[in-house]
Amino acid sequence: MQKIKKGDTVLVTIGKDRGKRGKVLAIMAEEGKVIVEGVALKKRHMKAGSNPKYPNGGIVDKPAKIDISNVKFFSEKLGRPVRVGVKQLDDGRKVRVARGSRGEEHVLD
Repeated sequence: MQKIKKGDTVLVTIGKDRGKRGKVLAIMAEEGKVIVEGVALKKRHMKAGSNPKYPNGGIVDKPAKIDISNVKFFSEKLGRPVRVGVKQLDDGRKVRVARGSRGEEHVLD
């Protein structure tokens, strides 16, 4: 089970965008990378007519991949970034839980 999934809100912990929050758009598990909305934006120069979305071309901001170790899951329930663990319930299901120094475990899924 993945600890960070598509659609999760994450906090960037390292890099030029440190402290920014964003939604995970895509995960490349085999590469260990994620794409986060509004983080690590790169400029892409589009040629006119090369892409139907941009018929006139221009300079477009495109989110780049960042390493999955540089983001931390942000819990909306707790209002803070947390480490994520996996716990197996009594009925056999696996769920993600928030790990913390306070000793309690909150189910995230």
